[in-house]
Amino acid sequence: MTSQQDKEKEKNMEATTVVVQGTDALAVVNDESTKTSTKRSSANASTQMQLLTLAKRFSLDGSLVSTDKQAPIEERARKRERISHLRQQHNLENIIQKAISYCSDDNVADKADQDWFSCFIEQAENISNATMQDLWARILAKEVSTPGAFSLKALKTFRTLSIHDAKLLAKVVSFTIRDSNRKNVRIISGSLQQPGLFNFFSKNRIVRVNLNNHGLTYTDLLNLADNHLLFIQEAESTILKRNETLTFNYNGQPFSLSTKKANCVLSFYKFTPVGTEIINLIGDKPDTDFFNAMKTALSPHFSFED
Repeated sequence: MTSQQDKEKEKNMEATTVVVQGTDALAVVNDESTKTSTKRSSANASTQMQLLTLAKRFSLDGSLVSTDKQAPIEERARKRERISHLRQQHNLENIIQKAISYCSDDNVADKADQDWFSCFIEQAENISNATMQDLWARILAKEVSTPGAFSLKALKTFRTLSIHDAKLLAKVVSFTIRDSNRKNVRIISGSLQQPGLFNFFSKNRIVRVNLNNHGLTYTDLLNLADNHLLFIQEAESTILKRNETLTFNYNGQPFSLSTKKANCVLSFYKFTPVGTEIINLIGDKPDTDFFNAMKTALSPHFSFED
């Protein structure tokens, strides 16, 4: 390839990739604005151009220029490491800034664990998505205000979640039922009455809450289970006597279920301890339509009291 062709190729690449101006530090600080400004232009770009953009942003495009213009690979490696450290610093400072806004001025009896905070830094330093940064900030604020509220195991699990997983968690909150102490989180899936001589052929002996009609598919449940947030095998309550009452909380609204018949069982999907920790970070998001549909579905066996 001629020198003129090399120059033309470089010109075309620069026209379709993000060109980071100024110092490395400035490039990192303005990285989010660069992503926003180029989102429209890159949305319909070819996969090749999108890869070139990513390579440029992470300083991995050194071998894509002509050999005579390539910096030594050691220099390119140092530049990439420097940009990576600056990006990590920027991410962490963003999270700290967001977390401060979730903290109160109240004094707390226990100090935050420095070892926990060190682990938090390691897990959060590469989080650049604004939505995910906000969730990490909530984790940090919660742990500082209530030391021990968020385990290291939950922290490491949360690190593996994608933005899609985080959005699913935000959605699933409107389906969750908590105990009064908020230590157990469930999604009620139905109820049944133990078979007997007089109800064996009754169409209402087994009833289901149609989660799919309200946007929660079985695929979503499998996704939660794959991330160790939910037990995919349905669990059941103990066999309940007639007029026995269970007390729950639905997104900040207390309510009770009372059995209309003897030998009724409530079925549900239960969140893992890690899933419970993460779900409790998210604010209440009641869905009146779903709550009313759940009442109707369970009405053959239970009466509701707000």
